[in-house]
Amino acid sequence: MSGSNVRIDLHVHSKYSTRPSQWLLQKLGCPESFTEPLKIYERALDRSMNMVTITDHNTINGSLEIAHLDNAFISEEITTYFPEDRCKLHVLAYDITETHHLEFQKIRENVFDLVKYLREQNIVHVLAHPLFAVNERLTVENFEKALLMFNVLELNGTRDELQNTALKTITENLTPQKILQLSDKYSIEPYGDRPWVKHLTGGSDDHSGLNIARVYTEILEADNLQEMLNAVSEGRTIIQGNPATPHTMAHNLYGIAYQFYKSQFNIDDFKRSADCFQFIDNALDPGEKEDPTLLNKLQSFIYRRKSRKYFETSDSVQAALLREANKIVANDRRAQKVCSGLKTKPEELEEEWFRFVGNATDKVLSGLGDKIVKSALGANIFDIFHTVGAAGSLYALLSPYFLSYGLFAREQDFARKCLVAFKQKDPLGSETKIAHFTDTFSEVNGVALTLQNQLDVARKHHKKLTVISCGCAGITDQVASFAPAGQFDFPEYPELSFTYPPFLRMLSHCLEKNYNLLHLATPGPVGLAGLAIAKLLKLPVHGTYHTSFPQYVRAFTDDTGLEDMAWKFMIWFYNQLDTVFVPSEATGDELIEKGVSADKIKIYPRGVDIGRFTPEKRNGFFSGKFKVKEAVKLLYVGRVSLEKNLDVLTEAFKTISPIRPELHLVIVGDGPYLAEMRNELSGCPVTFTGYLDGDDLAQAYASSDVFVFPSATDTFGNVVLEAQASGLPVIVTNFGGPCENLIVDKTGLIVDAGNPDALARAILRLADHPELLQYMKRSARTYTENRSFDSEFLKTWTMYEEHSKVEAVH
Repeated sequence: MSGSNVRIDLHVHSKYSTRPSQWLLQKLGCPESFTEPLKIYERALDRSMNMVTITDHNTINGSLEIAHLDNAFISEEITTYFPEDRCKLHVLAYDITETHHLEFQKIRENVFDLVKYLREQNIVHVLAHPLFAVNERLTVENFEKALLMFNVLELNGTRDELQNTALKTITENLTPQKILQLSDKYSIEPYGDRPWVKHLTGGSDDHSGLNIARVYTEILEADNLQEMLNAVSEGRTIIQGNPATPHTMAHNLYGIAYQFYKSQFNIDDFKRSADCFQFIDNALDPGEKEDPTLLNKLQSFIYRRKSRKYFETSDSVQAALLREANKIVANDRRAQKVCSGLKTKPEELEEEWFRFVGNATDKVLSGLGDKIVKSALGANIFDIFHTVGAAGSLYALLSPYFLSYGLFAREQDFARKCLVAFKQKDPLGSETKIAHFTDTFSEVNGVALTLQNQLDVARKHHKKLTVISCGCAGITDQVASFAPAGQFDFPEYPELSFTYPPFLRMLSHCLEKNYNLLHLATPGPVGLAGLAIAKLLKLPVHGTYHTSFPQYVRAFTDDTGLEDMAWKFMIWFYNQLDTVFVPSEATGDELIEKGVSADKIKIYPRGVDIGRFTPEKRNGFFSGKFKVKEAVKLLYVGRVSLEKNLDVLTEAFKTISPIRPELHLVIVGDGPYLAEMRNELSGCPVTFTGYLDGDDLAQAYASSDVFVFPSATDTFGNVVLEAQASGLPVIVTNFGGPCENLIVDKTGLIVDAGNPDALARAILRLADHPELLQYMKRSARTYTENRSFDSEFLKTWTMYEEHSKVEAVH
């Protein structure tokens, strides 16, 4: 070893170590890590480590088991406390004796006593993971005290990259003045001649044997153990390795649990019963495996024949998981490489495990979702409860990921607080980054078009807005669309369908992209995923109430029981959010009446693209392609379906068409009511254009005369503003949001919802009074010129920022 670089992982644990995050393992039913000391020694050497030590928590039994081996020495991770608030710290002590260990146990309740003893005994010691709140009592003040007491600190291999970056940034920018200020603040004498100079080490903090030396320390030209330890105290070290992710921690937790149960039960029977167990064994306990004998292979064949019937016929969650897991292993080349032992690197195994767990659970969750919806449609309440209860076992399976992501999110938040306290810049930036979850983006509807317009404006004004959805094209800077895990089509209602999102991949994306506010545009599966992600990552979560979904359910099914069930779900969903933005007072009042907390409701401004929709585009659009003769054109734009009350418009036009032949109705859009509406209005002057967009839509608006919108289910109605911007007076109903987006008798008229006679009279009033019609046309355009999409979007963005800051404080 003379004259060479020494590589050593200064923080690794054996089966004798109780984890600092013991509560995580207790949730998995596994109280201790289960990595053999000898296995640690062998894997450390395999990963080019020149020296080996084990830093178990408050025990040296693991170190003693390998102390006789070459280049191994005794160390310990000591759990200690600030006496004033019981904030827990972990201190690594290297090259110690059994006497030292016994003394540690007597004094470790008080960190001041422990540090004093370590200095007196000239024991090289390091403060492990200084920004990790071991027992959730760590504060910025505790960290500041620690900086006065410790001059060597650890960059930790299981902690978030931001936490390690923050520690490095803070220590590199310490000054004598800052240390003096902290010393005066806490009446603690800083240690050493230059206490503002801090040194760093690297350690993997590995408990599972899967990630030994993921982060390690390299020392230049050390000839023996003492020289190596001197280099650690003097800061002559280089930190090597890769930062951890939540996948790393979750993989470790799965590995610890698997190795523990493997030691308690005969895992060979499981490996014989299903192909996926070979993958599980190699992913969670990699290493040399004995080749199966001919007898082993025969036994496996018999076991799998017996097990197949259970896997294929049982409807239990466990059987469904095994079916999906076996399919993945059989059809996925990457999984097969793990089975064959061709992938052994920790980073590779954690990524393959993430894919494996995500894909298997996505499929099973989709199946459970189908059962819940079918039970709801059949009003089988007990089946719903049974299915939801079955889904609880999936939560247990996924809990290592949930716990890891939640822990990493909290660590990031604390690291940022420390950076602010030391007046250092957040490396990830501090600007508002919003993820907008929606079930609809590429479809043709008002919500999707509004989102598309918002992205255009956000890009123009350099706002960080990303739409998260399923089923559209890929992931870009502004749209993160994930391949659906499944889709449910309502058998009796072909107009209704939704997709199931891949939850773990969405969760991973949100932490990686560092969003600081989630906004939910839907209570559907994607919105539910967003809500769960917000809760796990402790992020503010807003929502907009776009669609009167319960009314839609009633319109589609004519089932008041299903409508009532839909309302119960909607009220539960929106009460989970910090803020609920509604497009109109009427919508807000309705939600409050149904049970949403009034203090959550905020009305947000909505605008229109006054450059795209303008009277200047009037060009006789319908006289060309659609051969419409000169007439007063009544226009409807939107989905052609019964929930828009188009049957009311049909009845009204059938009444007035014989007495006012100069009126011509134009229907722009498509939908399930189209064929029936055509049939009902046969012989009347009506044009059905189908779906229009771009300049065609803008010209269709401007080339019409009156906009008629009979819907009573719209919470806002973008088309109402688009029509007025195009210079059209509007006729809307007295129910929903559209009636709040006009000036009565100046830019439009309001009629009773569901009343064809009232609608007919309103149409005749405008058609029979040309002067009134022209006045309203001019007034409609003037009204919308103060509601441009850009200005309203920026107002909305400011509201999002203000509310998210308030929620972050609380």
